[in-house]
Amino acid sequence: MDSNSNLAVDIEQENPGSSAAHKDRRYVGTRETVAYILYDIAQSFNITKYNDIFVTDIIRIGLRFQSVVSMVVGIWDIINDVFLAAIVDKTRTRWGKFKPWLVVYAIPGVFLSLFFWAMPVFFGERGLYDVTKLAFYLVLQLITNLATSLSDISRTGMLATITPNIIDRTRLITEANLLSGFVEKAPEILMGLLIDLVNHGKLKIQMRSLYVSAGIFTSIVSGLLALFFAFVAKERVNQTIDKPSVWGGIKSVLTNKPLLLITLSEFLGAFSLSSGTNYYYINVLGLATMSTIVGIPGAVVSPISYSYVPWARSKFSTKALWIVGSHIDNLLMVGVFIIGSINKNYKKLSAMIPAFMLRETIWMFFYGIKKVIPEEMRNEAIDYGEWKNGYRTEGMTGVAKGLATKLVNTLGATIKAAILEKAGYKQGAGFGGQSETTEYSLFWMCTLLPVVTGILSIFPKLFYDLNGEKKEKMYADLFERRAAIAAEVNAFKGEESTSGDAENSN
Repeated sequence: MDSNSNLAVDIEQENPGSSAAHKDRRYVGTRETVAYILYDIAQSFNITKYNDIFVTDIIRIGLRFQSVVSMVVGIWDIINDVFLAAIVDKTRTRWGKFKPWLVVYAIPGVFLSLFFWAMPVFFGERGLYDVTKLAFYLVLQLITNLATSLSDISRTGMLATITPNIIDRTRLITEANLLSGFVEKAPEILMGLLIDLVNHGKLKIQMRSLYVSAGIFTSIVSGLLALFFAFVAKERVNQTIDKPSVWGGIKSVLTNKPLLLITLSEFLGAFSLSSGTNYYYINVLGLATMSTIVGIPGAVVSPISYSYVPWARSKFSTKALWIVGSHIDNLLMVGVFIIGSINKNYKKLSAMIPAFMLRETIWMFFYGIKKVIPEEMRNEAIDYGEWKNGYRTEGMTGVAKGLATKLVNTLGATIKAAILEKAGYKQGAGFGGQSETTEYSLFWMCTLLPVVTGILSIFPKLFYDLNGEKKEKMYADLFERRAAIAAEVNAFKGEESTSGDAENSN
């Protein structure tokens, strides 16, 4: 084999991506795949589904102050995101661009979560507007938001660079979503069961103790899983030696059509308001395990839905799959609202369990598409930015995608708390403690309201065109560029090594 052939092999190994390798080669081995799946589990191995009830009825933070905190933290989130993205995009270390930040976040992130779940222990039965409690809650939310933003930016970038092969990447996303689903929801399901047992006097334990112990346990487990992934994972898409400027990061966003369409759709979708089903299930039906019960048939269908994602990708455009996966769940909620509004069925378990169960089962046929397609689209948008500009800005791209959405979500969280208060929601009243008007408000706020307020997000999806030949050309061009970058990086490393040897000899 001549020297040119050796160079070609070295380039492929350093930054693989030839037409053959791009389509056929699997880069992520078994150990790293397991770590990836465990990391995916870590993202959902928690009881955050019940955060709203925990904050409102256990810590007992006044609804009006919740609105203030949502607004302040939302603005803070938008500000710190831009600066953190710029810092991450300029990071160049021997361990990679994102890995150091994931490692740095892991332990402090766990402690912040522990402080949150231990708040009832610190503050006991203090009033809704106790100054010390409210100040601690606000500061904790600000610090947690900063740390979480850094973690989210690094996680997004890490998952986009773990393999240059889009087939390999889709495989990872699919396997993680499929296999993690058998474990990650366990705390949420068990917590719902325990809440019901406490509410109905079958389990003699304080609700406060239940939340604190479950929150602390899941925080520690998820933190350890995330730390394992941070140490095991590798970045396989080379970054350019030159670090992009802040303006370069902004430019990469402004010239990225797929990203702009995704961002606009999520921005409009963020106007979708909902009180969430927790308030309705717990306060009206008295059944926190409602989501588990109605999801039993869907639990069988959901894993199957991942099996035909590759087939669906080959038969339908990304645009069509994006639309169906994003809107089918809300569309089905209209039927639930109609059933519940007849003869006050919304108060009857005999009517609402079948209604929600049918909706959940149909939705689960599309669940694999809903979970895989948007995540892969995000990674493709990052690749598109590299194609258009010649450098990768995963940090700024990830932030831009969620920036406008966060702004609207901040407003939405504020409005949600205000609507609950306007509907006459009594904090801490529990099952059977709300008026009939409030109960019906909780019902339509989690069924009809999100459908009506979120319909606009479908329009940007109609213009998405990163499919077929355009996508094939993009990845063919990227292969050539990445090979050149790999050669440049290898040469740069060689010069550094030679320079270091010279210094040592002197």
